[in-house]
Amino acid sequence: MSSYVISSWHGPKKEGFFRYFVVRKSFKTDELLCNLVTTSNGLDQFDIQKFVSFLKKIFGKRLAGLLHTINDETGDRTIATAGRLDLVYGKDKIVEELLGLNFEISMKSFFQTNPKCAEKLYSKVVEYVLEDKAKVDNTVVMDLFCGTGTIGQIVASKSENTKIVGVDIVASAIEDAKKNAKRNHIEGLQFYAADVGKFLIAHPEYQNKIKTIILDPARAGIAPKTLQKIIDLNADRMVYVSCNPATQARDTELLRTAGYHIQKISLVDQFPHTAHIETIVLFEKK
Repeated sequence: MSSYVISSWHGPKKEGFFRYFVVRKSFKTDELLCNLVTTSNGLDQFDIQKFVSFLKKIFGKRLAGLLHTINDETGDRTIATAGRLDLVYGKDKIVEELLGLNFEISMKSFFQTNPKCAEKLYSKVVEYVLEDKAKVDNTVVMDLFCGTGTIGQIVASKSENTKIVGVDIVASAIEDAKKNAKRNHIEGLQFYAADVGKFLIAHPEYQNKIKTIILDPARAGIAPKTLQKIIDLNADRMVYVSCNPATQARDTELLRTAGYHIQKISLVDQFPHTAHIETIVLFEKK
């Protein structure tokens, strides 16, 4: 960046141009999907095509695509809620492989940053889900906060008679989930872009019909009212995946009050050399 006279972002002063440079890598193809995040202040002085040439010189054919996000918000987000996102070069998605399935990933989609370790994580989740085949075969399994539908698709690929209903509030992730299901030729999958709590209110037909639920919420955990709606489904089993043991412990109290008991728990060191850890808990209702 030294060749540019434009300044970098200064958080405390809320001024500058260059903010972030985000890179997503596919371990399957070795391709890189990049996102340059800037403000609009100094945009007229910045030659984006020159920057593309700079990246191509460094990465060569590995550069799959470059997006440019213009974010004038004061918060430190790489994805702007009121800004602009433009595809400058190449394509806006890359493909990653997990447990023999291919998943298309966009810059906005949630996807594990450590795919090789994620295979261990998802293998354990699927093991818990399929442990009691009577609760899975010829039934509907709900995959709530499903993201790009990774877990649900892996479950469906291992249990052909199981129908998966996936719900997530991020519309772009759901679009990726639908495309991934077609890419992997997996049937019996339905994905909905909706708030989980509102979806369950709108679909009371699932109450007392679901035996197994997969939960994989964001770090904030599950809102109490939404968790109560999930409990109202009266499922026999829940497999709860979390990247934040503190909020999972909070949610566990409500689940225990509702009659669910911890049967198994596993820890996965998804982010080595950090304080973060993934936890998988199998709850069963007694």
